[in-house]
Amino acid sequence: MKLVPYLIVSLLLTPSFAMAELAVGEMAPDFTLAASDGETYTLSDFRGKQAVVIAWFPKAYTSGCTVECKSLAQNGHLIREYDVSYFMASVDPLADNVGFAKETGADFPLLSDPEKAAAKAFGVLHPMGFASRHTFYVGVDGKVLKVDKDVTPATSAEDMAQTLGELGVAKR
Repeated sequence: MKLVPYLIVSLLLTPSFAMAELAVGEMAPDFTLAASDGETYTLSDFRGKQAVVIAWFPKAYTSGCTVECKSLAQNGHLIREYDVSYFMASVDPLADNVGFAKETGADFPLLSDPEKAAAKAFGVLHPMGFASRHTFYVGVDGKVLKVDKDVTPATSAEDMAQTLGELGVAKR
């Protein structure tokens, strides 16, 4: 009987129980989420108009997430050279992301998904309830161009800009 908790944890962490991950070429799941800038964003509103980058992060006010958010705030000019809208997203409540955006100087929206529906649809919801740090590049057609699962928080803005160039996203 003492093994039961260990077996349950083991099963939850086994890849076969992981959420299905989006693959390159698949349509990105639509969502409508409130953001730190007071706006509400719907992914499908960008379809046919502009590429989108969604950088999922685990938790506001934590060290790696703070470093990543500050990277995007301080070096966002590199990303804005491209015809793209970009967001960070988490399952944190909106109030947390509003405060976190202010604290880090974010000049871009932080999306809040407290119901975790979008995180589940993107396949980033960790069994412990937070979002995994994955960045999704979505083309103008709404299809996933790339999924970056190896995000380096300190250079995330530079890496995003480089990836946008490699993917052939139009410059402004």
